[in-house]
Amino acid sequence: MILTGPEITAAVYDGRLTIAPFEAEQVNPNSYNVRLGPTLLTYTAAVIDAHQPNPTQAIEIGEHGYVLQPGELYLGHTFEQVGSDIFVPLLFGRSSVGRLGLFVEITAPIGDIGFHGQWTLMLTPVRPLRVYAGMKIGQIMFFVSTGDIDLYRGKYQAAAGPQPSRYWRDVDRIRAVAS
Repeated sequence: MILTGPEITAAVYDGRLTIAPFEAEQVNPNSYNVRLGPTLLTYTAAVIDAHQPNPTQAIEIGEHGYVLQPGELYLGHTFEQVGSDIFVPLLFGRSSVGRLGLFVEITAPIGDIGFHGQWTLMLTPVRPLRVYAGMKIGQIMFFVSTGDIDLYRGKYQAAAGPQPSRYWRDVDRIRAVAS
C-alpha cells in the first residue's frame, strides 16, 4: 500500500517518517516533492574505475543556476533529508523535469527502510539544461512494508550532499572473503 498525501503529513508529524525541512505545500496526493540541493559532483577521471575510489569535483549551483551538459553524469542531492524506519521510500524524477530532457535517478529509485539522509541523485541531461538549487526535482512515494524489518546500516547512512559511488568497498570485501 502507498501512503496518501494526508498520511504522509500525519506520519511526519507523529514521527513515523522524517522529512526535514517539511513543507506542507510539497505534499502531493500520494508523494512528496523533493528539491535539488545546492551542490553537484562530477567525476574528473577520464575513465571511472569500479574497483577504485574516483576523484570528483564539487560544483556549487549559484543564484543564476548551472548549465548541465549532455554526456556528463552529475551527482546531485535532495535538499531535504528523508527517512523512515517503517516505510519503504521510492524516488522518481518529476515528469515536468523529464519533459525538459533531464533523467533523474534512472537506476536506483528504491530507498532502504532505516536510511536517513539526503538522497544522491544521478542527473543526466539530453541537451544543455540550466538547473537551480531549490527547484522541484523529484518526488518520493512511501510504501507500507510487511514482515520483519532489518534497518539499513549501509555505507551511505546519514548522507549530506551528493555521495560518489563507494562500490569499490564492496569489491574489497568480496576480495577479502575470497582469499
